[in-house]
Amino acid sequence: MIGGLGISGGILLAEDWTQWGGTNDRNMVSSEKGIPGVGMRAGKFKKGTEETDLATTKHLKWVAKVGSQTYGTPTIADGRVYVGTNNESPRDPKHLGDRGNMMVFDEKTGEYLWQLVVPKLGAGKVSDWEFLGICSSATIVGNRGYVVTNRCEVLCFDVEGQKNGNQGIQTEGAYMAGPGKEPVEVGPKDADIIWVFDMRGDELGAFPHNVASSSVLVLGDKVIATTSNGVDYSHLNLPSPSAPSLIMLDAETGELVAEEVSEISSRVLHCSWASPALGKANGKDMIIFGAGDGWCYGFDVVPGEEEDEGETFGILNELFRYDCNPPEYRKVTYPKPTGPNEVVATPVFYKDKVYVLTGQDPEHGEGLGTLSCIDPSKTGDLSGDPVWIYKGIERSMSTPAIVDDLLYTADYRGFAYCFDAMTGEKYWEYDTFGHIWGSVLVVDGKVFIGTEEGELIILGTGKELKVICGEDGESPAVEFSGPIYASPVVSNGVLYIGTQSHLYAFELEKK
Repeated sequence: MIGGLGISGGILLAEDWTQWGGTNDRNMVSSEKGIPGVGMRAGKFKKGTEETDLATTKHLKWVAKVGSQTYGTPTIADGRVYVGTNNESPRDPKHLGDRGNMMVFDEKTGEYLWQLVVPKLGAGKVSDWEFLGICSSATIVGNRGYVVTNRCEVLCFDVEGQKNGNQGIQTEGAYMAGPGKEPVEVGPKDADIIWVFDMRGDELGAFPHNVASSSVLVLGDKVIATTSNGVDYSHLNLPSPSAPSLIMLDAETGELVAEEVSEISSRVLHCSWASPALGKANGKDMIIFGAGDGWCYGFDVVPGEEEDEGETFGILNELFRYDCNPPEYRKVTYPKPTGPNEVVATPVFYKDKVYVLTGQDPEHGEGLGTLSCIDPSKTGDLSGDPVWIYKGIERSMSTPAIVDDLLYTADYRGFAYCFDAMTGEKYWEYDTFGHIWGSVLVVDGKVFIGTEEGELIILGTGKELKVICGEDGESPAVEFSGPIYASPVVSNGVLYIGTQSHLYAFELEKK
């Protein structure tokens, strides 16, 4: 059992989707069956409202209003659905204005249960972009959840909120109000915060660029998190070149256990946003991390020690590193379209190999990317020695999904792909005619892809391109009312699609 899930060949066997990617290897594949594909309709809003007219929907179990900008991909565990969003649809009059928000809903009915409200840093676009909210997907392990907030914190919460009493820090009112403000009254619909680790604090001194993003990896009693450390507003200076890009915390207390000392931040191009993954090579578990300097790293899960000025601190020992950018990309100035990229998509571990794509912030536009397959059983600098590399793909933020030795992914410009995971041979590509921010989901013989144009593209798995019908029985797209930036996920026979303003839950009609 890994992270509370049963794992077999990297495919999800358990019904809940408890973390980003479903499993610790981050492979966006589910073994569930009976997921709707043909005939889904998201429906239309009632005139003058954002309320869905259920008579215009099909296969829709429920729909919930979230914020106005939603980038967090939902996670589902023990009857609850967690989604990161902003506070532009306030659920409580004491929490008004621009805030980060993680809303929690009942899995069966879509009923709103409670929320985690997080004040903004007040730093503007440089570190906590206005109205972006919480971009992280929560990781749920038992009765605890872990999420990266818009304030560049790793936060641990009780999954029941305040329903079972206040179990943690006892100062949620001051936290929700924000520094220097009068504490608000903690209510039954507020989060129960267990602990908070501020990655901007003196212990690390990270400087998040635009917004803190990524999702944590929980390994037993340890939490591994990305710091989002990056450049300042000018995009020329690194305020914290010595701060780590990846850290390990104690899951019970939130205390710092170890940090990477590979000097990633000194080379960062923009910032580090990718989430860490888990892999195994030579019988050794390892953390796989795609970093903001455009390299992919392997770190030992067992921290080591290093001494500095008489003080001992924990470190993440590096096992390998691989430059995801070919030498010709490195010769071009960042962020030009033919130049180097960072890693935004989460690397995936599959059959003893690591698969990683390169990309950039969508604000930088389209440009050349790479898709690499790496052998993590090797050590040291693996640059120039991939199992295979494909340079025909463009910049991507999409974590790949791999099943039956076929890799499915997408790039930002809007193309979906199928590759042979063992050789890198491309079998097909498909133009969705819409920018793609999220990742693909493979389930029940289908490939689900959301686009910025608010379309859900549904393709068939296999070496031959198959376009599966959408809502009109002919088109590959199911139309939604707004952009789809979050990734599709499936849990307990239900397909979840998040737009900027709504979360939709689809299932087959009951007979």
